[in-house]
Amino acid sequence: MQDFQQSLNQILDYVKGIWIKKRYVMLCSWLICPAGFFYVASLPDVYESNSEVFVDTRSAIQPLIQGLAIQTDPKSEIQIMARTLLSRSNVEKIARESDLDITVTSEAQFDSLVTRLQKQIRLRSTGKYNQYTISYRNQNPLIAQNVVQETLDLFVEGALGNNRRDNDTAGRFLNDEIAEYESRLAEAEQRVADFKRQYKDILPAKGSFYSNLSNLTKSLEEVQLQIRQTEQQIESIKNQVSNRGANQTDSFGVTNNDEPTLRTRYDDRIVAAEERIDALKLRFTDLHPDVIEANNLLESLEDARAKEIQAFLSAPSDGDSQLSELDRQLRIEVGLLEGEVASLQVKEFSIKSKIEELESKIDLVPQIEAESVSLNRDYGITQNKYEQLLSRRESADISRRADESAEDLQFRIIEPPLLPKLPSGPKRLLSYTAVLIIGFGAGIAIAFLFSQLKPVLIRDSQLVSMTNYPVWGLVTHLEKDKIIKKNRLRLLVFIISSGGVLGIYAVLVVAEILNINLLERFVL
Repeated sequence: MQDFQQSLNQILDYVKGIWIKKRYVMLCSWLICPAGFFYVASLPDVYESNSEVFVDTRSAIQPLIQGLAIQTDPKSEIQIMARTLLSRSNVEKIARESDLDITVTSEAQFDSLVTRLQKQIRLRSTGKYNQYTISYRNQNPLIAQNVVQETLDLFVEGALGNNRRDNDTAGRFLNDEIAEYESRLAEAEQRVADFKRQYKDILPAKGSFYSNLSNLTKSLEEVQLQIRQTEQQIESIKNQVSNRGANQTDSFGVTNNDEPTLRTRYDDRIVAAEERIDALKLRFTDLHPDVIEANNLLESLEDARAKEIQAFLSAPSDGDSQLSELDRQLRIEVGLLEGEVASLQVKEFSIKSKIEELESKIDLVPQIEAESVSLNRDYGITQNKYEQLLSRRESADISRRADESAEDLQFRIIEPPLLPKLPSGPKRLLSYTAVLIIGFGAGIAIAFLFSQLKPVLIRDSQLVSMTNYPVWGLVTHLEKDKIIKKNRLRLLVFIISSGGVLGIYAVLVVAEILNINLLERFVL
């Protein structure tokens, strides 16, 4: 509690010291406040024009062309446009369109004007929605409105024009690239055609060299197998003809040879067919086409054998006419089989010739095929890129037509730029108050400083703290009435001085509230 009392006494000593030096407060208030009030009052009125716009990035056509056309993000586009709106080139255009360039006479002044506009034009985004506010201040309200209007027009037209310019630029780029790839594709096709003409007698028409050689070898084996099978059939028939006279023979080529079973000319072929079926079943299932074909052949042979046996059993043996007829049929069949063998041998010779021809080129083919693969690879890459560019151009065309039919960005002017009627600045009330506080505050600070530099003892405790000697008594001033009168006069002067400054402040505040320019009315 004692410490608090000491602190309070010290504060009171400071206040009394400032009060004693109050002439500095009056001096500073009259030096600072009138000059400050005059400066604030002389500041020209500034008019602010504002405009608020909402950018709707929703489009009904976007979901319809998704995956068909090249789509950009409208929100990103509008953000980029907002960032670049106040670029130097755009601000120069705003200055010219709003006739601000006629107020300058040199290039340096125009550059300075553009720099000021870049700082004074404000574009603000209000929240997460695509809502923007454009504002500008100027001493002329009409200029302020024109600048905001030109900025708004540039903002709207620039965003819409960028889409068209981007589409045009993309279209020109794609057309140039397509033309280049068409030329490259034609050159690649010509190289492939020249290469094929040069090596047409070496390169196979289909497949690779080694696959064709393998296929020909396989075909040769199949033809040779067919020749052996046909020759075996011919040998079997000839054996039947040669043994016909020694055995019991019928007009159908069926013999019994004193055996319990009858033998026909189809028996050996049936056995061969059964063996072939057994060999195929080792490799394939019953549903394989080769197995099914072999089974069908076996069934037809068995049916023919059964018919021949049935005819033999039902027909009477009447002599040599039937034997000669059988002879003739057997010889016809032998002739047909021999003709088939001859045909197969011709085919075998042809296949062998082709194999020999391919084998003679086996050392040259790998290099030629490698070169062919390289040419085809280059041609394939070029063709693939060309087709991709054509697809991209089609997508770009769809995007362009979609932009023409329905804009991605729709600008809705919430608040158009209006001609301001009342000035928006300067904030003279705040400025007057600040000048008043600065004037009195500076005087109080100077008074406090002098009270500390040249202190005046007010209480006996101050003397004790300075001299460390006790005070035994106090003596009043002999001219106390005179001092009191003088102090009252000083107080009156201070009140009148301070009241004058406050009165000036009050008049200025009232004039500002009533929107009265005192300088224009009484001074200028």
